[in-house]
Amino acid sequence: MHGVQARNLMLLKSTTRHIHIFTATVENNELVPDDKVLTLDIDPDNEFNWSEEALQQVYRKFDELVEAYGGEDLTEYNLRRIGSDLEHFVRGLLQKGTISYNLNCRAINYSMGLPQVVPNS
Repeated sequence: MHGVQARNLMLLKSTTRHIHIFTATVENNELVPDDKVLTLDIDPDNEFNWSEEALQQVYRKFDELVEAYGGEDLTEYNLRRIGSDLEHFVRGLLQKGTISYNLNCRAINYSMGLPQVVPNS
């Protein structure tokens, strides 16, 4: 957790539409509370098309945000702030064209805004 301390073994979480963060490990597809690990689930509904580089950008931003809390107690409030900042980061990736909407998603709703369409000239 890069120096961030959880207060107890209670599962803390932050869930936005595209970013889920838990103080847990995943064992047999189950979340197991762990005060020394943060598990990040990016785009659980597969709303976007991701390249490996785009995913790595999100992981690096996550590490940066967690590191900024080094030494502080990990609270749900701080975790929600990290999740919210990551959600905005994902929006920026979409706006830059680094990621795109997955048109094969089971429920397309353009939650981050309508896609930009470049007219053919």
